[in-house]
Amino acid sequence: MNRYLVLMIRRPGLDPAVVPLHLAFLDELREEGRIELSGGFSDASGGAYLLRAVDLAEANTLVHRDPAHISGGWDITVHEWQAH
Repeated sequence: MNRYLVLMIRRPGLDPAVVPLHLAFLDELREEGRIELSGGFSDASGGAYLLRAVDLAEANTLVHRDPAHISGGWDITVHEWQAH
């Protein structure tokens, strides 16, 4: 599996009710062994998670299931990360 860095920046008007749904989604991925790290930025502007997927297409499919993506409350980008 490859690693993908998912960066999330909050948009104005973000619905705070989506945050617990997003965190529950990350917990599900973590239970599946798909998440290595996750967390918010100290300035509360957003956060990131390190996702494991076969390829970029699968990573994007998983990210598109995230309530954060579905809600439109964040700008989300996915980058293949070749960390060592």
